[in-house]
Amino acid sequence: MAKSQNSDAFVSFERVQKSYDGETLVVKDLNLSMPKGEFLTMLGPSGSGKTTCLMMLAGFETATHGKILLDGVSINNIPPHKRGIGMVFQNYALFPHMTIAENLSFPLEVRKIGKSDREEKVMRALDMVEMGAFGSRRPAQLSGGQQQRVALARALVFEPELVLMDEPLGALDKQLREKMQFEITHLAHELGITTVYVTHDQTEALTMSDRVAVFDDGRIQQLDPPDTLYEEPKNSFVAQFIGENNTMMGTVKEIKGEQAVVELEDGELIDCKPINVSEVGEKTRVSIRPERVEFNKDRLQEGAHTLKAEVLEFIYMGDIFRTRLRVAGNDEFVVKTRNAPDQVRLKPGEMIDIGWLPQDCRALDA
Repeated sequence: MAKSQNSDAFVSFERVQKSYDGETLVVKDLNLSMPKGEFLTMLGPSGSGKTTCLMMLAGFETATHGKILLDGVSINNIPPHKRGIGMVFQNYALFPHMTIAENLSFPLEVRKIGKSDREEKVMRALDMVEMGAFGSRRPAQLSGGQQQRVALARALVFEPELVLMDEPLGALDKQLREKMQFEITHLAHELGITTVYVTHDQTEALTMSDRVAVFDDGRIQQLDPPDTLYEEPKNSFVAQFIGENNTMMGTVKEIKGEQAVVELEDGELIDCKPINVSEVGEKTRVSIRPERVEFNKDRLQEGAHTLKAEVLEFIYMGDIFRTRLRVAGNDEFVVKTRNAPDQVRLKPGEMIDIGWLPQDCRALDA
């Protein structure tokens, strides 16, 4: 079988499209390559195409057009059970009539692995997820978190080079979910497993991934490491979808290299980084993160841009204060400040000056 030209990639999608009805494309011309050992998350709202991509990689869906390659070899026509891929789903998919050890042994039996090897691999996989003492129990005797650990162990038991996970932590409570996020990431990196993870939870994507592919409308809107994605969104969709974000509508008045002057709807002029605006007169959506805004005068840095604001709400949240302001006609402008002894506490109705650095403000598509 011929190898692809992009042979340094372990997983690659080459111009992949998917349609269920022959007309509407659920996935549009997808190009994506992953090196070995990467933890990549496909993130996006429902219907954005992320799960369809995962299912095509697993072999449960067929690409309408294009090639999917594993280690440089096309797997388009290889059935799921022969792809050697581990899978973890949200609903665990454990066999209820089998013990935990039998559940883990099953994928090894299918691969014709001898009994003594099977027992050794099952124990090793259960120990990996700290479930060594539970081999003789049945799934119904375990908690949700324990069942998810077993599902993870079953995906790893035959030592696959690639593991796919579809919203695996969706059914768990917040505390357990956060614990499992770190456990999965740690395990994947420790074992050097290439992982494709699907979620609609931005925090999960940011905390777990080497890179995140943000999907919308069947396309990848941006593919970057988590910090780049958060700090440097390429368009309005990514800025809005990843984390909390303040936006104000305006018109481009001037562009000089790395700086644009934008006139907000109330006539105020502000300096921004021009990200996807290219000409004067163009409408733009200005984006600024809540933690990049400051209202303690002595903390404002030199060169900061300042605006008048009215305090609408001041909320104590433990480690941070969340302040909602009216800025340039926008009543949903939020500032997050850390809970520090010198932090100013504000009252609704107060008029204050807020400020930020021009490089923290981005002029995006309208």
